[in-house]
Amino acid sequence: MAQEILVLGAGMVGVSAALELTLRGHAVTLVDRRAPGQETSYGNAGVIQREAVEPYGMPRDLGTLLSVALRRSLDVHYHVGGLLSVLPQLFRYWRASAPDRHRQISRQYASLIAHATSEHERYMALADAQDLVRKDGLRLVYRTPQAFDQALLDSERLQREYGIVFAPMDGDALSAAEPAFRIALAGAVHWLDSWSVSDPGALVERYARLFQQQGGRLLVGNAESLRATASGWQIDTTQGTVDAAHAVVALGPWAAQLTRRLGYRLPLFVKRGYHRHYTGGASVKLPMLDAERGYVLSPQRRGLRLTTGAEIAHQDARPTPHQLTGAEAEARGLLTLGEPVEVDPWLGSRPCCADMKPVIGRAPLHKGLWFNFGHGHQGFTLGPASARLLADLIENRAPYTDAQPFSPARFGA
Repeated sequence: MAQEILVLGAGMVGVSAALELTLRGHAVTLVDRRAPGQETSYGNAGVIQREAVEPYGMPRDLGTLLSVALRRSLDVHYHVGGLLSVLPQLFRYWRASAPDRHRQISRQYASLIAHATSEHERYMALADAQDLVRKDGLRLVYRTPQAFDQALLDSERLQREYGIVFAPMDGDALSAAEPAFRIALAGAVHWLDSWSVSDPGALVERYARLFQQQGGRLLVGNAESLRATASGWQIDTTQGTVDAAHAVVALGPWAAQLTRRLGYRLPLFVKRGYHRHYTGGASVKLPMLDAERGYVLSPQRRGLRLTTGAEIAHQDARPTPHQLTGAEAEARGLLTLGEPVEVDPWLGSRPCCADMKPVIGRAPLHKGLWFNFGHGHQGFTLGPASARLLADLIENRAPYTDAQPFSPARFGA
């Protein structure tokens, strides 16, 4: 039966949820303060990571933790105040990263990742977005033989356990594939099933346009005005008040503020990240992670995009692009980087949950309220797969994959 549904948040996760529900015949209003794809979904590396079957765990060896604590690593940077404010979440994250727990979480997480490209494929065909997508993989490059040898062992295990496919590349093969590299590297792992997008924000916009073509409404409004009514949910927009039987919170890094006001104490936190585009220099043929340095280079419409690792800080704290400066220096040693396009680098936040799994499903304390957030580094990858799962739950269908691991109820009422 068709229902009136509000979706709050017009990033990849929210737009996908709104689109899926509209395709199923529901009357959906998508609300955000900005146009679709202008926040976190704009700022990522543009990779649909089919290979990312195991979420990023927290390092547990003393050497790596000490390197992070002393700010010697480009992978992680932190503000002291921001770090202290999320210590409880980080402690839960550290516990969840223990080997046995991480293996269990990964098996659950992989059940969504397994559908990442196929669900995007469905939307891309409907949205006429194939021109934005390349389906020739992602490379993880390694500078030292020791790191490369370990990466091959890890990749063989992932291929064996999850069926994802990779091609090993020694230093000579990598040099031939990426002739812009001016130093010799040990080798690369080429994950063949992952896709790349030349303009992540534009892909979200295409999905949002399809949503509107299918009859969905896109309105400007503030999610903080969401309130329960006797018959469901209500929100204020620039075109007036909108009522619906159901409301979906898909606010990414802003979900914690609203859910806390509604009485939920979820172990959410953000990891900030930076990017910048460069033109007039060399590029790479495929997106690549410089695995021992902790940054990504991705060819985009606006130039070669360099994205950083994680910064633990208050979401609205002043920018401190330490990682970007270091990553730029490393990239310039690898190839001729060119000149920056933006005067100031882009800064955004990734919405993370302490157990490394997204929060998808019915809110325990409120009728007609649904959650779809906490995707960490993979909201862009998992938007359509999460949308299908959420829509199954809203319609009270048997979910296409096990929903229990992602349920908001796993944290208690």
